[in-house]
Amino acid sequence: MYLFKCLAKQYNGQKPFSVYRKPNSTIAVGLFQKTYALCEVETFEEQGFIFAPFAEGKRFYIPLAESAIIKETLNEATYELADVLLDYENKEAKEAFEDLVTRCVNAIKDKKFGKVVPSRKESISYQVEDLGILFQKLCSTYPTAFCSLVYHPQIGLWMGATPETLLSVNGNTLKTMALAGTQVNHGQEKVEWGLKEQEEQLFVTDFITDTLKPFSSDITTSEPYSKRAAKVMHICTDITATLKDNNLKPIVEALHPTPAVCGMPKAVARDFLVKEEGYHRAYYAGYLGELNCNVELENTEETNLFVNLRCMNIEEDKVNLYIGCGVTIDSDPTSEFIETVNKSSTMKKILF
Repeated sequence: MYLFKCLAKQYNGQKPFSVYRKPNSTIAVGLFQKTYALCEVETFEEQGFIFAPFAEGKRFYIPLAESAIIKETLNEATYELADVLLDYENKEAKEAFEDLVTRCVNAIKDKKFGKVVPSRKESISYQVEDLGILFQKLCSTYPTAFCSLVYHPQIGLWMGATPETLLSVNGNTLKTMALAGTQVNHGQEKVEWGLKEQEEQLFVTDFITDTLKPFSSDITTSEPYSKRAAKVMHICTDITATLKDNNLKPIVEALHPTPAVCGMPKAVARDFLVKEEGYHRAYYAGYLGELNCNVELENTEETNLFVNLRCMNIEEDKVNLYIGCGVTIDSDPTSEFIETVNKSSTMKKILF
């Protein structure tokens, strides 16, 4: 594909780009920046592909007006995925994360916050041979996810397949989702959710609706339902709001980070994670997507942003995976570590 030839040339030339495919689409879009500049988002009136960190770092974008734009239909290729060996017995990782979860639960008992979402980083030795094939494999494996490759020489190379929308805005209509709770699905039709998962998801729904109230004249929510993301299931509530005006910046900054990736109250939970996790999240649990444009439909009236979950940072000889889980007062540290191991399979199966 011509798009992937351009991708390889752009990456070898260390020029910024974003290549992505929206959920349930067959069209891959590439924005190949013509300069090396790091263009930061300030007003949210910018047009292009935005990439924002969880807490600390540059909120930048690939400008629409300064990029070569390529759109191509992806090949209908299928890939044999090897069974991934999941390491539930990594003593160092297990003890460190269980200790972190214990500190989270103790902080909840001390009433610092009601919920928090700790995470960990797992590094794997790996060398990418062909970015185009890797991206096609990602899209083929996760057709309902937002799949992306984002690169800037000052930031690095990130790849992901996220199931979670931060927000979509078209005109004065905003749509988003409250996504939480995780369960491995082995093909059964019905998923039973425990009280812990239901409460966790309700936290997220309440936060989003309360956050949107000052910006909205009307808000509606769906009933919670089970949403599949590859081989795991989540509880999801769809939320639609009618906006009073189209000033995106305060809305995005109020919603991000959501309780699904941070906790609540948001500011206290975020500060706790930055201090206690023991590593820098960078762009994991940040957000990404089209800002004031829909490249596939060639309009500049839409914004579609996604939470940067199920992602990894690709370095020269390794990849860094990022996985987290929601913790409440009833959380069990061992169970939460097992949940992160299960989630790690999403990206691992793409690599091997």
